[in-house]
Amino acid sequence: MVEQGVRLSKIAPNIVVKIPMSIEGLKAIRVLSEKEVATNCTLVFNATQALLAAKAGATYVSPFLGRLDDIGHDGMDLIGQIVTIFDNYAMDTEVLAASIRHPLHVVDAALHGADVCTIPSRFWRRLSGTR
Repeated sequence: MVEQGVRLSKIAPNIVVKIPMSIEGLKAIRVLSEKEVATNCTLVFNATQALLAAKAGATYVSPFLGRLDDIGHDGMDLIGQIVTIFDNYAMDTEVLAASIRHPLHVVDAALHGADVCTIPSRFWRRLSGTR
């Protein structure tokens, strides 16, 4: 992951390397962070994972709201927990709300303090009020 991440980061200055939440992923995030390579720790399903990723040096963490909602958990609560933890400790890692299932997730994620949302293309017209 580190070798590929370094190689990908050289494509353009705005590249963010996506790394899965796992023990090996956290190790890769640490090394890439030390090499000043931006990373997005993906597949985050709880606040502890987000905290570990931030401590490893992740640029972004991506909690998967829709997947949590799909299994009966409140994904939006997780956004709020992560934002609170990051604010409490002045962590620079940003929260990227992922697995958006409907347009209201975008507004709710913003209200809960998410920095970024990944939005399915089918939502663009509905969000902008255009047809």
